[in-house]
Amino acid sequence: MTPRLDALLGHLDEMLALVKTLDLSRPDDAKAALDAAFPVGGPSFEAVRALVREGVEARWLADREAGGVRFSRPRKASAEGEHSIDVVHMDRPGPGHTHPNGEVDLCFAVEGTPRFDGAPEGWTVYPPGSWHVPTVEDGVMDIVYFLPGGAIRFEPKP
Repeated sequence: MTPRLDALLGHLDEMLALVKTLDLSRPDDAKAALDAAFPVGGPSFEAVRALVREGVEARWLADREAGGVRFSRPRKASAEGEHSIDVVHMDRPGPGHTHPNGEVDLCFAVEGTPRFDGAPEGWTVYPPGSWHVPTVEDGVMDIVYFLPGGAIRFEPKP
C-alpha cells in the first residue's frame, strides 16, 4: 500500500466508523446523519475529495475499466463482515446491481454539474435489497462506495 492510499483509508475509516452504526433500512435518517457529521465542503469531505481525485488521476485508484466506468476496490470486506470500499470514476450509467446489505455512497463532482441517480454531490444511501443502475448525468463524478460485507450482485432488475 502507498502512503497516499494509507492516508485516504485513514480518512475513510473515520467515516466508516459512523457508517457501521447506521440503520440502512432507514436511508433518509442515515443520509441525514452522514450529512451532519461529514457535510459537503467540510474538512473531512474535502480531504477525501482531494485524495480520491489524486488517486484517480494517478491511477492508484480506479485503475480498472469496464464499459467506460473506471473502478477499484482499495479495501475488501473481512471475514468478520466488515465493509468493503470501492472507488469509481464515472460519467455514464454503470451496471445494474442489487445491494443485499445496502450501500452508502460519497459522491464528488469532478466536471460539469453532475448528478448521481439524480442527486448532487454528497451522500446517498440505499437500503438492503435495493437495486439500481448507478448513473451519473451532466458531468463526471468520483464516488466512494461503502458496501456492508462487500455484498453486491451485478444482475438485471429482479
